[in-house]
Amino acid sequence: MRLVVTGGAGFIGSNFVRHVLATHPDDRVVNLDRLTYAGNPANLADVERDARYSFVKGDICDGALVRDVIRDADAVVNFAACSHVDRSLVEPDEFLRTDIFGVHTLLEAVRELKVPRFVQISTDEVYGSVERGSSRETDPLRPTNPYSASKAGGDHLALAYWSTYRVPSLITRSSNNFGPYQYPEKVIPLFITNALEDRPLPLYGDGRNVRDWLYVLDNCAAIDLVLRKGKDGEVYNIGGGHEVENIVLTREILRLTRKPETLIQPVKDRPGHDRRYAVDSRKVHQLGWAPKHPFGRALEATVDWYREHAAWWTPLKSGELRTWYEQQYGAHSGRGETP
Repeated sequence: MRLVVTGGAGFIGSNFVRHVLATHPDDRVVNLDRLTYAGNPANLADVERDARYSFVKGDICDGALVRDVIRDADAVVNFAACSHVDRSLVEPDEFLRTDIFGVHTLLEAVRELKVPRFVQISTDEVYGSVERGSSRETDPLRPTNPYSASKAGGDHLALAYWSTYRVPSLITRSSNNFGPYQYPEKVIPLFITNALEDRPLPLYGDGRNVRDWLYVLDNCAAIDLVLRKGKDGEVYNIGGGHEVENIVLTREILRLTRKPETLIQPVKDRPGHDRRYAVDSRKVHQLGWAPKHPFGRALEATVDWYREHAAWWTPLKSGELRTWYEQQYGAHSGRGETP
């Protein structure tokens, strides 16, 4: 199979590229990525010499380039997205451009060139906050911030292109991912690296928001299964099955990093902060998937990875990320998203 992976230099995308190359020796992967602040070629340094892997720097909103790259592809898997809720609150334009117009550009190219499969990578956040129970794929979308609204827009486009043009589109909506190579603006890598640096861990509100955590390697395996065995026009929820309050998560990170709870710094809650996400994953389980990495062991492995890879994250935190936080929130630049 010849795959085009868009956004493959990002967190989940780079882990997916590595998963495909390791699992399917006959597959070839072309990685199309604009290399924005969160796209990092170092994420795939270990495979860049693999003859089955190639990289193209470019924007999914560039229709001519997209057509050149995906010509003769067997599938396109779209990870390219703006994904940080905090950023979407202050600069939503880029989210709409990438997450909606970019998806439209990809779909048009897939339609024109008759690519056999298009997988849109989405998020459980499109369902909005869930007071009780779990969101099913047929539930209405109720996004509450520009990020989740833009992802919902891309999902609607993918399904509309299936209904109208029979573009063979599938969607995966995963719960909160964590693991190696995650840009340290997201809560787990931010809190791990802040703790390792003895800096405050900025916890939104009362810390009682609940997220279902999914180890990124389990998500990659599920996406790969949907790519190969999923049904066109269908949506597949992918949940880790491990709900945790943010305050509990924070304390566990401090325990694993051997740091005191006095580093917890309560901060004013984010506008429109969803209280709880949860998805019903029975549909993807029926394809034969189940998570293989228990949350506790996966979190410990993630802490160990960031402890051992300070050379990877230190430049990120001392550069663009710190500048952005200082511009938005003042001199204290340690604040990050509690998703």
